[in-house]
Amino acid sequence: MLSVLSYGRLVARAVLGGLSQTDSRDYSLVTASCGFGKDIRRGILKKGMCYGDDACFIARHRSADVLGVADGVGGWRDYGVDPSQFSGTLMKTCERLVKEGRFVPSSPVGVLTSSYYELLQNKVPLLGSSTACIVILDRQSHQLHTANLGDSGFLVVRGGEVVHRSDEQQHYFNTPFQLSIAPPGAEGAVLSDSPDAADSSSFDVQLGDIILTATDGLFDNMPDYMILQELKKLKNTNYESIQQTAQSIAEQAHVLAYDPNYMSPFAQFACDNGLNVRGGKPDDITVLLSIVAEYTD
Repeated sequence: MLSVLSYGRLVARAVLGGLSQTDSRDYSLVTASCGFGKDIRRGILKKGMCYGDDACFIARHRSADVLGVADGVGGWRDYGVDPSQFSGTLMKTCERLVKEGRFVPSSPVGVLTSSYYELLQNKVPLLGSSTACIVILDRQSHQLHTANLGDSGFLVVRGGEVVHRSDEQQHYFNTPFQLSIAPPGAEGAVLSDSPDAADSSSFDVQLGDIILTATDGLFDNMPDYMILQELKKLKNTNYESIQQTAQSIAEQAHVLAYDPNYMSPFAQFACDNGLNVRGGKPDDITVLLSIVAEYTD
Protein backbone atom coordinates (compact mmCIF):
# COMPACT_ATOMS: atom_id res chain seq x y z
CA MET A 1 0.00 0.00 0.00
CA LEU A 2 2.83 2.35 0.82
CA SER A 3 6.05 3.40 -0.75
CA VAL A 4 8.62 5.81 0.60
CA LEU A 5 11.66 7.38 -0.98
CA SER A 6 14.27 8.93 1.24
CA TYR A 7 16.96 11.22 -0.03
CA GLY A 8 20.13 10.71 1.99
CA ARG A 9 19.86 11.81 5.58
CA LEU A 10 17.04 14.31 5.92
CA VAL A 11 16.88 16.23 9.13
CA ALA A 12 14.33 18.81 10.23
CA ARG A 13 15.50 20.62 13.31
CA ALA A 14 12.52 22.92 13.23
CA VAL A 15 9.12 22.14 14.64
CA LEU A 16 6.38 21.85 12.05
CA GLY A 17 5.46 25.35 11.02
CA GLY A 18 8.82 26.43 9.71
CA LEU A 19 11.70 28.78 10.32
CA SER A 20 12.82 31.97 8.67
CA GLN A 21 14.46 31.71 5.27
CA THR A 22 17.68 33.42 6.37
CA ASP A 23 19.83 30.32 6.25
CA SER A 24 22.09 28.83 3.61
CA ARG A 25 21.29 25.16 4.23
CA ASP A 26 19.95 23.02 1.43
CA TYR A 27 16.40 21.79 1.77
CA SER A 28 14.88 18.52 0.61
CA LEU A 29 11.62 16.60 0.78
CA VAL A 30 10.72 13.59 2.90
CA THR A 31 7.91 11.96 0.92
CA ALA A 32 5.54 9.04 1.34
CA SER A 33 2.86 7.83 -1.06
CA CYS A 34 -0.40 5.98 -0.67
CA GLY A 35 -3.32 5.32 -2.96
CA PHE A 36 -6.24 3.20 -4.08
CA GLY A 37 -7.60 2.08 -7.41
CA LYS A 38 -11.34 2.67 -7.56
CA ASP A 39 -12.07 -0.90 -8.63
CA ILE A 40 -10.41 -2.46 -5.59
CA ARG A 41 -11.11 -2.12 -1.90
CA ARG A 42 -7.49 -2.37 -0.76
CA GLY A 43 -4.62 -0.10 -1.66
CA ILE A 44 -2.36 -1.75 -4.20
CA LEU A 45 0.63 -0.11 -5.80
CA LYS A 46 0.97 -1.48 -9.31
CA LYS A 47 4.35 -1.75 -10.99
CA GLY A 48 5.49 1.69 -12.07
CA MET A 49 3.94 3.70 -9.21
CA CYS A 50 0.33 3.38 -10.40
CA TYR A 51 -2.87 3.26 -8.36
CA GLY A 52 -5.56 2.20 -10.82
CA ASP A 53 -5.37 4.65 -13.74
CA ASP A 54 -3.42 7.14 -11.62
CA ALA A 55 0.37 7.26 -11.73
CA CYS A 56 3.03 9.09 -9.75
CA PHE A 57 6.78 9.42 -9.30
CA ILE A 58 9.26 10.64 -6.71
CA ALA A 59 12.72 11.53 -8.01
CA ARG A 60 15.81 13.43 -7.01
CA HIS A 61 18.72 15.15 -8.64
CA ARG A 62 21.64 16.89 -7.02
CA SER A 63 19.88 20.26 -7.31
CA ALA A 64 16.25 19.38 -6.72
CA ASP A 65 13.57 16.99 -5.55
CA VAL A 66 10.76 16.38 -8.04
CA LEU A 67 7.29 14.88 -7.57
CA GLY A 68 4.52 14.19 -10.02
CA VAL A 69 1.01 12.77 -10.24
CA ALA A 70 -1.11 12.00 -13.30
CA ASP A 71 -4.67 10.77 -13.75
CA GLY A 72 -5.36 8.66 -16.84
CA VAL A 73 -8.69 9.48 -18.49
CA GLY A 74 -10.91 6.45 -17.98
CA GLY A 75 -13.03 7.02 -21.06
CA TRP A 76 -10.35 5.42 -23.22
CA ARG A 77 -11.30 2.06 -21.77
CA ASP A 78 -14.44 2.16 -23.95
CA TYR A 79 -12.14 2.00 -26.97
CA GLY A 80 -10.07 -0.90 -25.71
CA VAL A 81 -7.24 1.29 -24.38
CA ASP A 82 -5.82 0.86 -20.86
CA PRO A 83 -5.89 4.42 -19.43
CA SER A 84 -3.06 3.65 -16.99
CA GLN A 85 -0.59 3.12 -19.83
CA PHE A 86 -0.53 6.79 -20.81
CA SER A 87 -0.36 8.23 -17.28
CA GLY A 88 2.17 5.63 -16.19
CA THR A 89 4.43 6.16 -19.19
CA LEU A 90 4.21 9.94 -18.80
CA MET A 91 5.28 9.79 -15.15
CA LYS A 92 8.06 7.24 -15.77
CA THR A 93 9.42 9.44 -18.55
CA CYS A 94 9.37 12.50 -16.27
CA GLU A 95 11.21 10.50 -13.60
CA ARG A 96 13.89 9.37 -16.04
CA LEU A 97 14.45 12.90 -17.37
CA VAL A 98 14.93 14.17 -13.82
CA LYS A 99 17.37 11.43 -12.88
CA GLU A 100 19.34 12.14 -16.07
CA GLY A 101 19.48 15.83 -15.17
CA ARG A 102 17.58 16.85 -18.29
CA PHE A 103 15.50 19.53 -16.62
CA VAL A 104 15.66 23.03 -15.14
CA PRO A 105 14.44 23.18 -11.52
CA SER A 106 12.59 26.44 -12.10
CA SER A 107 10.64 24.98 -15.05
CA PRO A 108 8.33 22.09 -14.17
CA VAL A 109 6.45 22.85 -17.40
CA GLY A 110 9.70 21.98 -19.18
CA VAL A 111 9.74 18.54 -17.55
CA LEU A 112 6.15 17.96 -18.62
CA THR A 113 6.76 19.25 -22.14
CA SER A 114 9.87 17.15 -22.71
CA SER A 115 8.15 14.03 -21.43
CA TYR A 116 5.01 14.57 -23.48
CA TYR A 117 6.86 15.22 -26.73
CA GLU A 118 9.00 12.17 -26.15
CA LEU A 119 5.79 10.15 -25.92
CA LEU A 120 4.50 11.75 -29.12
CA GLN A 121 7.68 10.72 -30.94
CA ASN A 122 7.78 7.24 -29.44
CA LYS A 123 7.86 4.45 -31.99
CA VAL A 124 5.85 2.23 -29.65
CA PRO A 125 2.12 2.90 -30.16
CA LEU A 126 0.61 4.69 -27.16
CA LEU A 127 -2.88 6.14 -26.94
CA GLY A 128 -4.63 7.92 -24.11
CA SER A 129 -5.00 11.11 -22.11
CA SER A 130 -3.96 12.31 -18.68
CA THR A 131 -3.93 15.26 -16.34
CA ALA A 132 -0.60 16.05 -14.69
CA CYS A 133 0.89 17.97 -11.77
CA ILE A 134 4.65 18.45 -11.34
CA VAL A 135 6.24 19.89 -8.17
CA ILE A 136 9.94 20.77 -7.93
CA LEU A 137 11.84 21.86 -4.82
CA ASP A 138 15.04 23.75 -5.66
CA ARG A 139 17.29 22.78 -2.77
CA GLN A 140 19.50 25.86 -2.70
CA SER A 141 16.98 28.60 -3.41
CA HIS A 142 14.33 27.03 -1.12
CA GLN A 143 11.76 27.67 -3.85
CA LEU A 144 8.95 25.39 -4.91
CA HIS A 145 8.11 25.46 -8.62
CA THR A 146 4.85 23.90 -9.76
CA ALA A 147 2.94 23.15 -12.95
CA ASN A 148 -0.61 21.80 -12.90
CA LEU A 149 -2.59 20.76 -15.97
CA GLY A 150 -6.14 19.67 -15.20
CA ASP A 151 -7.74 18.74 -11.89
CA SER A 152 -4.94 17.03 -10.00
CA GLY A 153 -3.04 19.44 -7.80
CA PHE A 154 -1.24 20.35 -4.58
CA LEU A 155 -1.61 22.09 -1.24
CA VAL A 156 1.12 23.74 0.84
CA VAL A 157 0.28 23.87 4.54
CA ARG A 158 2.10 25.99 7.12
CA GLY A 159 1.03 26.48 10.70
CA GLY A 160 -2.14 24.50 10.10
CA GLU A 161 -3.30 26.71 7.22
CA VAL A 162 -3.24 26.35 3.46
CA VAL A 163 -0.78 28.99 2.22
CA HIS A 164 -0.63 27.88 -1.44
CA ARG A 165 -3.02 25.86 -3.56
CA SER A 166 -3.08 24.88 -7.21
CA ASP A 167 -5.88 26.10 -9.47
CA GLU A 168 -8.08 23.49 -11.11
CA GLN A 169 -8.36 23.68 -14.88
CA GLN A 170 -11.61 22.53 -16.48
CA HIS A 171 -12.94 23.03 -20.01
CA TYR A 172 -16.40 22.38 -18.56
CA PHE A 173 -17.85 20.30 -15.74
CA ASN A 174 -15.93 17.06 -15.19
CA THR A 175 -13.75 17.66 -18.27
CA PRO A 176 -10.27 18.72 -17.12
CA PHE A 177 -7.40 19.98 -19.23
CA GLN A 178 -5.36 16.99 -20.39
CA LEU A 179 -2.45 15.82 -22.50
CA SER A 180 -3.49 13.34 -25.19
CA ILE A 181 -2.26 11.07 -27.93
CA ALA A 182 -5.01 10.23 -30.42
CA PRO A 183 -5.17 7.49 -33.05
CA PRO A 184 -3.79 8.55 -36.47
CA GLY A 185 -6.35 10.63 -38.30
CA ALA A 186 -8.42 11.31 -35.18
CA GLU A 187 -6.31 14.06 -33.64
CA GLY A 188 -8.96 16.73 -34.12
CA ALA A 189 -11.64 14.60 -32.47
CA VAL A 190 -9.76 14.06 -29.19
CA LEU A 191 -9.52 16.76 -26.55
CA SER A 192 -5.86 17.70 -26.14
CA ASP A 193 -4.15 20.61 -24.43
CA SER A 194 -0.60 21.87 -24.69
CA PRO A 195 1.74 21.41 -21.72
CA ASP A 196 2.22 25.18 -21.90
CA ALA A 197 -1.39 25.57 -20.81
CA ALA A 198 -0.46 24.29 -17.34
CA ASP A 199 -0.97 26.70 -14.47
CA SER A 200 2.49 27.52 -13.09
CA SER A 201 3.66 29.08 -9.83
CA SER A 202 6.85 29.65 -7.84
CA PHE A 203 7.19 30.55 -4.18
CA ASP A 204 9.45 30.19 -1.15
CA VAL A 205 8.98 27.34 1.30
CA GLN A 206 10.11 26.95 4.89
CA LEU A 207 11.40 24.08 6.97
CA GLY A 208 8.43 22.11 8.24
CA ASP A 209 6.08 23.09 5.40
CA ILE A 210 3.76 20.25 4.40
CA ILE A 211 3.19 19.63 0.69
CA LEU A 212 0.32 17.39 -0.37
CA THR A 213 0.25 16.47 -4.06
CA ALA A 214 -2.69 14.38 -5.24
CA THR A 215 -5.06 13.41 -8.02
CA ASP A 216 -8.67 14.54 -8.14
CA GLY A 217 -9.77 11.35 -6.41
CA LEU A 218 -8.65 13.04 -3.20
CA PHE A 219 -9.85 16.59 -3.82
CA ASP A 220 -13.24 15.47 -5.20
CA ASN A 221 -13.95 13.59 -1.96
CA MET A 222 -12.22 15.59 0.79
CA PRO A 223 -12.54 19.35 1.26
CA ASP A 224 -9.53 21.25 2.56
CA TYR A 225 -10.79 21.39 6.14
CA MET A 226 -10.92 17.58 6.35
CA ILE A 227 -7.42 17.30 4.90
CA LEU A 228 -6.15 19.82 7.45
CA GLN A 229 -7.72 17.80 10.27
CA GLU A 230 -5.78 14.74 9.13
CA LEU A 231 -2.56 16.73 8.79
CA LYS A 232 -2.84 17.78 12.44
CA LYS A 233 -1.95 14.18 13.27
CA LEU A 234 1.46 14.76 11.72
CA LYS A 235 3.47 15.64 14.82
CA ASN A 236 7.01 15.18 13.55
CA THR A 237 9.02 14.66 10.39
CA ASN A 238 9.98 11.00 10.71
CA TYR A 239 9.08 8.67 7.86
CA GLU A 240 6.68 6.59 9.90
CA SER A 241 4.54 9.58 10.83
CA ILE A 242 4.40 10.78 7.21
CA GLN A 243 3.48 7.28 6.03
CA GLN A 244 0.72 6.91 8.59
CA THR A 245 -0.74 10.31 7.75
CA ALA A 246 -0.64 9.71 3.99
CA GLN A 247 -2.40 6.40 4.55
CA SER A 248 -5.01 7.99 6.83
CA ILE A 249 -5.82 10.67 4.24
CA ALA A 250 -6.06 8.20 1.35
CA GLU A 251 -8.18 5.77 3.35
CA GLN A 252 -10.62 8.45 4.47
CA ALA A 253 -11.03 9.73 0.90
CA HIS A 254 -11.56 6.14 -0.26
CA VAL A 255 -14.33 5.56 2.30
CA LEU A 256 -16.05 8.85 1.49
CA ALA A 257 -15.93 8.06 -2.23
CA TYR A 258 -18.38 5.21 -1.65
CA ASP A 259 -20.72 7.03 0.77
CA PRO A 260 -24.00 7.66 -1.12
CA ASN A 261 -25.25 10.16 1.46
CA TYR A 262 -22.15 12.32 1.69
CA MET A 263 -22.20 15.73 0.02
CA SER A 264 -18.72 15.56 -1.47
CA PRO A 265 -16.90 18.50 -3.09
CA PHE A 266 -17.58 16.78 -6.44
CA ALA A 267 -21.31 16.52 -5.69
CA GLN A 268 -21.39 20.17 -4.63
CA PHE A 269 -19.62 21.17 -7.85
CA ALA A 270 -22.14 19.11 -9.84
CA CYS A 271 -25.04 20.85 -8.07
CA ASP A 272 -23.46 24.21 -8.87
CA ASN A 273 -23.60 23.12 -12.52
CA GLY A 274 -27.31 22.28 -12.37
CA LEU A 275 -27.01 18.54 -11.73
CA ASN A 276 -28.81 16.77 -8.90
CA VAL A 277 -25.93 14.74 -7.49
CA ARG A 278 -25.19 13.49 -4.01
CA GLY A 279 -22.56 11.17 -2.58
CA GLY A 280 -18.86 10.61 -2.98
CA LYS A 281 -17.13 10.10 -6.30
CA PRO A 282 -15.63 6.61 -6.74
CA ASP A 283 -12.26 7.25 -8.34
CA ASP A 284 -8.61 6.32 -8.22
CA ILE A 285 -6.83 8.11 -5.39
CA THR A 286 -3.14 9.01 -5.25
CA VAL A 287 -1.60 10.95 -2.36
CA LEU A 288 2.02 12.11 -2.10
CA LEU A 289 2.71 13.66 1.30
CA SER A 290 5.97 15.60 1.75
CA ILE A 291 7.65 17.66 4.45
CA VAL A 292 10.32 20.25 3.74
CA ALA A 293 13.40 19.27 5.77
CA GLU A 294 17.06 20.15 6.01
CA TYR A 295 19.18 18.09 3.63
CA THR A 296 22.59 16.73 4.60
CA ASP A 297 24.45 14.33 2.35
